[in-house]
Amino acid sequence: MTLAGSRGILTVPSLIVHVIWEITSINGVFDIRGMSVQKGEGMIIIDYKDTRPIYEQIVERFKTLILKGAMQADEQIPSVRSLAMELSINPNTIQKAYAELERQGFIYTVKGRGNFVSGDSGLVDKRKKEYVGKILLLVSEVLEIGMSKAELIREIEML
Repeated sequence: MTLAGSRGILTVPSLIVHVIWEITSINGVFDIRGMSVQKGEGMIIIDYKDTRPIYEQIVERFKTLILKGAMQADEQIPSVRSLAMELSINPNTIQKAYAELERQGFIYTVKGRGNFVSGDSGLVDKRKKEYVGKILLLVSEVLEIGMSKAELIREIEML
C-alpha cells in the first residue's frame, strides 16, 4: 500500500503507519525504543495491531520524544489538523491525545497559536519516580518467590 502526501510517496507496511515531520532545534541523535531519530526529524508510529487506543499510542510517542529530549521546551508541536492528515485519522483522536498530554503537563496550549512542549523539568523526575516504584514492586515480588538479593544484583549487573 502506498500513500501520496506532501512529502511524496510513502510505502505503508501492512498495519503500521510511519509519519515523519520536521522538528527544529534537536541536538544529536536519539534512540527511541530501538528507532533512531536523526537531527531534524521526529517519528510518530501508529500500530493498528496494538490493543491500546490510537490516542494512547500518540500520547506515549510524544511523551517519549519529550522525555528523551527530541522535542525541546516551548517547541511547537504539529497542529491537530496537520497531524490528523499525516496519520490519516480523525482529528478528534489527535485532540484527545493533546488534551491528555496537556492534562499530564507535557504540553500547553496558546489560543490561536497552537500547542507547545512544556518546559517543566520535573516531568523527567516524576517519570523516574514512577519507574522506581514499579521496580521496587517487582523486586519485592522476586524476593518473595525465593530469589536472593545477590542473585538479583548479579542479574541486574549482566544488563
